[in-house]
Amino acid sequence: MIPDGLQDHVRDASRILKAMANERRFTILCHLVDGELGVGELEKLLGISQSALSQHLARLRNDGLVIPRRSAQNIYYSLHGDEARAIMRLLRELIGADGSGRDIQQSA
Repeated sequence: MIPDGLQDHVRDASRILKAMANERRFTILCHLVDGELGVGELEKLLGISQSALSQHLARLRNDGLVIPRRSAQNIYYSLHGDEARAIMRLLRELIGADGSGRDIQQSA
């Protein structure tokens, strides 16, 4: 049984991890670790339609992982908060996506 005080934190962590468990959303978050990107840039990087990208960004936004910034007709996204950035940096390092060449299969 999970103590009452911990239950809310577990629920929040579970919601965030579910959002990150999708390959496309995880890829979006990996790209945003290095800074803000526009919707058009993300669309090209992921090779998906704007409507599909919008759905993924909406989920990440609703889960508090990204924040939008509008500039004229463009929308830019960035990771929301230092916690999200720290988590994504750690995950990128663990999977070797940070350029370290580390293979998570070998380290397990």
